[in-house]
Amino acid sequence: MNQVRKRGATHAYNHSKIEAQIARPLKQLVHFGWEQALSCLFPVVIFASLAITQVIPLPFLPRYDWLLIICLLMQWWMVRSGLETLDELKVISLFHLIGLALELFKVHMGSWSYPEEGYFKIFGVPLYSGFMYASVASYLCQAWRRLKVELIKWPPFLLVVPLAAAIYLNFFTHHYWIDVRLWLSGLVIIVFWKSWVSYEINGTRYRMPLALSFVLIGFFIWIAENIATFFGAWQYPNQTEAWSLVHLGKVSSWLLLVIVSFLIVATLKQVKGKSTTSIDSSK
Repeated sequence: MNQVRKRGATHAYNHSKIEAQIARPLKQLVHFGWEQALSCLFPVVIFASLAITQVIPLPFLPRYDWLLIICLLMQWWMVRSGLETLDELKVISLFHLIGLALELFKVHMGSWSYPEEGYFKIFGVPLYSGFMYASVASYLCQAWRRLKVELIKWPPFLLVVPLAAAIYLNFFTHHYWIDVRLWLSGLVIIVFWKSWVSYEINGTRYRMPLALSFVLIGFFIWIAENIATFFGAWQYPNQTEAWSLVHLGKVSSWLLLVIVSFLIVATLKQVKGKSTTSIDSSK
């Protein structure tokens, strides 16, 4: 009888142990997902606005202009509520301008278009489009703070800055010269080979290769791009007649553009010396 009880107790203990081993990773994953969702607040508002304004026509102004107003109000609220600091607003505004410059050029070259009318359009580009780039920088700033991000073995800025500049310039020059995207992707792997991103979930620190994080962010932005084009944010030439998936090759473009945004945010965090973030080039 005692042996039976011992076996039962052992079985119950092992069962509880297995449940705990399964429950903790799930709990950590849910918490990580929640923090990511909170970090995506600005992009989510943009997607929701795209969807709502497509279904429900708004009066007095064209749709693109309403989207600009919504983005401006959202940006004001993010700073007013303390979700973003003034320094982060400067970084986000910089990436807004970087994205808007890219939009002006790409629309001019016919890479994509904004077919709807709008009062606040410059050379065929609605001003709200810059906020779609700014929302990526907003996500990085939010996730950096919420997950207490640290960068391990971050490469020297003398390597990273020229690489980021070359990545950005290639978006322009490949229309007149060869596309060196694959070469740049290879350089990214080499430069960031030893770099890791460390982040905290419920007091436990995890880490992953920095290059992998670029790929993941680029992939999820590609998914977001499909959602945005579905709701008419812009159109690629192959989507003029009917919506279709954005070519998977765009993941590499977003991956490279994320590096530019990541560099800007990382520079802010290093210069300001936030207590919750650091860049460790020696570990």
